[in-house]
Order: sequence, then structure tokens, then C-alpha cells
Amino acid sequence: MTVDNKRVTLEPLDRVAVVTLRWGDGRGRIDAPMAFDIADVCAELRQDDAVWVVVLTADGAVFCDGTDPDALRVAQTDASAVATLRVTDAVAAIEKPVICAINGDAIDQGLEIALACDLRVASAEAKLGMTQLEHGSMPWDGGTQRLPRLIGRSRATEMLLTSRVVSANEAEVIGLVNSVVEPSQLHDKAVELASVVASHGPIALRYLKEAVLNGLDLTVEQGLRLEADLSFLLQSTSDRAEGLSSFLAKRKPEYSGE
Repeated sequence: MTVDNKRVTLEPLDRVAVVTLRWGDGRGRIDAPMAFDIADVCAELRQDDAVWVVVLTADGAVFCDGTDPDALRVAQTDASAVATLRVTDAVAAIEKPVICAINGDAIDQGLEIALACDLRVASAEAKLGMTQLEHGSMPWDGGTQRLPRLIGRSRATEMLLTSRVVSANEAEVIGLVNSVVEPSQLHDKAVELASVVASHGPIALRYLKEAVLNGLDLTVEQGLRLEADLSFLLQSTSDRAEGLSSFLAKRKPEYSGE
């Protein structure tokens, strides 16, 4: 699968797909066409069995600087217009691991998109925050729910109530991003991390993601049952048998996704 248009490009690598948001105007803000294209690519990625891990990034100096003001003004008077601007549900619906390579500032909806990914690698020059409250609004694409789950209620509430923007280094300290690298190394580091993840069986990757994410909304007992059920299902796959065989033979496994 290859997607290449004015707003989104997709570069297929070995079991990894690199999705790049293209900001032709340099502003880096989500409008309805960009939101549609992102959702469309996410839907295609869900169906592509050749892709085991996704890297999401952007071109230029900005990852995403929020939502287009004109689109937001329309949304203020048309509730249905808000749905056309939402992006994070489509990103979060990708069952495969998604790594966000934050090449520049991730502000407001930009940070919400990054939060919908599973891992985040940030450029040392990036800044992250949700400043909607400064403009009389509030996060509406998942930020109030995903940020506290990632960095804790106290830190998240402080960031949201003050609209404080944090540096990449502080974001790493508080657990908002997994690692920080120099801008020139970001692409290679993100792809390297994706390749490490993709060296594992795709079925196990999907089950693991399901167990972790869905388990957050369950009691411990319910989460343990989910983990046990998914582990049981995994035992019946060819990939599980290949994993055991390769371990015993001391060779690299050759997973097929079956």
C-alpha cells in the first residue's frame, strides 16, 4: 500500500509504514480535508496485513500546531462539524503499535494526536502542550482523557488548567514522551524503534496492545482475565509455535502473522 497526496504520504518499509503529514502552508493545523485524509490512511493501515508497526510524523518544523481557526469557528456553530475534525479515534483504532515521531511542536490537537499513539519519540526542539483554555475552549479530541492516563491526574490537570507548554526534555521526565533525540536523528531513531517492535509476531503485538489499552478501563481482576484469554488465543497460532521452535533452535524467528 502506498498513499501519496498533497496532505499525507505513506512510505512502506519492511513491516513498517511511515505516515507523514504534509503541511503545505507551513501552519501545521488540522482542517477537515486533513482530518479526512488521516482517517482514510488509518483505515487502510488497519486492513494492510503487510504493515505490523506504524510511525506517524510530519514534515517541516512543526508536528501539528492544533486546529485550523476557521474550521473551529464553523464547529462552534455546527456541532456536526466537530466530528469532521476529530482525528484521534482513527489513530487509536489502529490495532497495530503506532509510534509518534514528534518532529516539532505538538500543540492542542497536535498533542492529542500524539497521545493517541502508543509510543512517542520527540525532537529535542519540540514543545508540547494543550493551550485551549487560553482561548476559552477545552481539549475535545481526547486530551482530557488520555493525558491523565499517561502522566497522572495531578500533572495532567496542572498542564491543562495553566495551558503550560513543556519542553521535550521535561516531557520525557514526566513520561509524556518515551525518549528525546536530536532533530537530525528523529526519523532514523523512530524507524529503528519500529523495526525492533516489528521483529516480534504481529498477532502477539496486537493482543498485547489490546490487553494494555483495554485493561486500563477494567478492574485488575477483569484485566487479568482479558490477559489470560488473549494469551490462550495466542497459543493456537502458527506464530506462537514458530516462536517456541526458533527459541529452542537458537535462531531468529520467522513470523507469518498466522
